Amino acid sequence: MPLEELIHQMGERAKKASQLLRTAGRTKKDTALRLMAKALVHRSAQLLEENQKDLEAARGQGLTGAMVERLTLTEALIQSMAQGLEEVAMLPDPVGEIARIYKRPNGLMVGRMRIPLGVIGFIYESRPNVTVDAAGLCLKSGNAVILKGGSEAINSNMALVRILVEAIEEAGLPGEAVQLIPSTERRAVNLLLELDQHVDLIIPRGGEGLIRFVAENSRIPVLKHYKGVCHVYVDEGADLAMAEEICFNAKVQRPGVCNAMETMLVHEKVAPGFLPPMVERLSEAGVEIRGCPKTLQIVEGVKAAQESDWSEEYLDLILSVKVVASMDEAIGHIETYGSNHTESIITEHYGRAQEFLSRVDSSVVLVNASTRFNDGNQLGLGAEIGISTSKLHAFGPMGLQELTTTKFVVYGQGQIRT
Repeated sequence: MPLEELIHQMGERAKKASQLLRTAGRTKKDTALRLMAKALVHRSAQLLEENQKDLEAARGQGLTGAMVERLTLTEALIQSMAQGLEEVAMLPDPVGEIARIYKRPNGLMVGRMRIPLGVIGFIYESRPNVTVDAAGLCLKSGNAVILKGGSEAINSNMALVRILVEAIEEAGLPGEAVQLIPSTERRAVNLLLELDQHVDLIIPRGGEGLIRFVAENSRIPVLKHYKGVCHVYVDEGADLAMAEEICFNAKVQRPGVCNAMETMLVHEKVAPGFLPPMVERLSEAGVEIRGCPKTLQIVEGVKAAQESDWSEEYLDLILSVKVVASMDEAIGHIETYGSNHTESIITEHYGRAQEFLSRVDSSVVLVNASTRFNDGNQLGLGAEIGISTSKLHAFGPMGLQELTTTKFVVYGQGQIRT
C-alpha cells in the first residue's frame, strides 16, 4: 500500500477510535493500562531481542554513545515503563469532570466539562520508552494517538506497539487508539502533518531541528518547545552553600536533558566568594566553564564565553557563567537569551524571590530549587508527554489535564431567549 494511503487510513481509524474512547469509563481505561504494564514485563525478552536489532544498526551507523544509550532497553527500564503505566492508572481521570459551574440570572446552570482533544500526532526521536509514556497518557485522557518514532528505534517501537495494542483490545477498547507509522521514510512526517481532517494536535519531542521542521510544515496546531536554555540566578541574598548544591545538581545530575542548567548568573557582590569553589567543583566533575570577562577576572583557567554561548543549549557538561550587577540585569539576560523553559533564583530575600516569579516569563520558575524539577512526575502530574513553551493551550509539563480541553455544558428548565 502506498505510504500516503496508509497514513490517511491510520488517520481515519484513529478518529473513529477517539470517538469510542471519548465515552470509555475510567475502569475500562485503567484495566487497559494495567494489562499493558503486565504484557510489557511478560514479553520483555521479545522486546530486548527487537531492541538489539536497533542497537546493532545504530552502532553500524556510527551513532554517538549518548544516542545509543537513549535507544537502549533493559530489563530495569521495561520494569520502569510498566510501573509508569500503573501510576497513570492510579491518577484521577480528568475526562467528564465539570468545573466552574455557576447560575445565571435566568436560572441556567453553566459549567465547563473536561473532554479529550481527540487525535494526537506524536513525533519523537530515540527513547523507545517514550512510546509507552505517550500511549498510556493518551489512552487515559481519552485520546487516540498516531506515533511517528525515529527510524533508529523502528524495531523496538513496532514491538512495543504490538504488545500495547493487544492489551488494549483485551480490555475491550479499540486497538486503533494507539498506532505507529511503520515507516522509516522521512516523508512520513510530512504526510502526518497534512492530516488536519483527522488529527487535532501535533506534539513533537526531540531536537530543535525536528521541532522547527514540524512547526514550519504542519497544517495542524503544534505544541512545542524548541530548546531548553535554562538559567540559575545566584542572588546577592543567596545562601551560598545551598546555591552550590543546587547549581551542581542542575548542571551535572543529567546534563543531556532540556531542564539542565545551561547558564549560571551570579550577582557581583557574591561572585568573588562563590565562583572559585563552585567552578572548582564543577570542573572536577568534568564541566567546561565558559565565562564572561568578570568571571575570567575572578577565576583562572576559564574559557572566554562567546556571544553564541548565551543562547546555546549544550545538552552536555558545558556551562556558561555571567556575573551581573543586579537582578534586573539577570532578568534582562534571561529575556534576551532564554527559551521560556525553566529559570531558578537562589535567594533568602522574599521580595526579590516574588519579583523574580512575577517577572520571569518561563513555563516553570523556581525559588531555591534545581531546574531539574521541571518534569511532570516531579511536579505531581504523574507523568508527562512533553514540555510546552508555547502558551496555547498548555505551558510547561503536559500531563493528563493538558491532553484535554473543556466544553461548556448548560442545564436549563425550559428557558428560551427573548
